Amino acid sequence: QVHLVESGGGLVQPGDSLRLSCAASGFSLDWFNIGWFRQAPGKEREGVSYISRDDEKTYYADSVKGRFTISRDNAKNTVYLQMNSLKPEDTAVYYCTAGQVTTTQAEYYNYWGQGTQVTVSS
Repeated sequence: QVHLVESGGGLVQPGDSLRLSCAASGFSLDWFNIGWFRQAPGKEREGVSYISRDDEKTYYADSVKGRFTISRDNAKNTVYLQMNSLKPEDTAVYYCTAGQVTTTQAEYYNYWGQGTQVTVSS
């Protein structure tokens, strides 16, 4: 019943923009805090951003602050990650996740999508 599906990844050049989507089914998006994580080959999974269930709190990793924006569209039961001024260092598989706390620690999240690949290269 509970399902998260990411989309919107792809191959782009440095400086380009992408908008990732995370579509939720089986539950109402506003029941949970939503986080975005990413993992590059050979590196640890990194917490990129999160937004609280009531939109009161947001977080951005220092590496993406000022370039990425997290948002919700409750009517579509979807969360977005707008990524601007993309850099090669942003290349990773991006995952959305839902949980009961706002944190960058992955073990506190309950539900995960399959991920979408973002590749930034010239």
